[in-house]
Amino acid sequence: MAADKWIIYDTFKERIGDGTIDLDADVFKIQLHTSTHVPSRTADTARADLSNELPTANGYTVGGATLASVTWVEATGTITFDSADPSWTASGGNITARFAVIYDDTPTTPVVDPLLGYSLLDNTPADVQVTSGNTLTIQINASGIFTLAGGETA
Repeated sequence: MAADKWIIYDTFKERIGDGTIDLDADVFKIQLHTSTHVPSRTADTARADLSNELPTANGYTVGGATLASVTWVEATGTITFDSADPSWTASGGNITARFAVIYDDTPTTPVVDPLLGYSLLDNTPADVQVTSGNTLTIQINASGIFTLAGGETA
């Protein structure tokens, strides 16, 4: 099983530019969705636009988990947004998901819970399932969730 890269929502770029999203200070969360969720990089803008999140059960809570150890740092001209690997331990039943979505839980205006990006958890594609007593961990790439790099412009 290999997860796909993070797909950044189009409006996320606008939201960091207009100051709605503060990558240094805001609280970011990650939630899980079933195979019936159909993500749209161009149409989805806020958490309310999403469908088929896992229900609160078996070790998962609606709204997802708060990303821990979030960093937004610059090194040699590249800025990296990163976090610790989020995880859920299944309890009392299985956790089955197809997609993970990261959103900003802090803003309330001009939009509540703007979206950052999503990932297909198994790129075959298939559902990812952990049985009761086991842990689902989303391993964030060693290079971070995303990076910004650039050089001179004309």
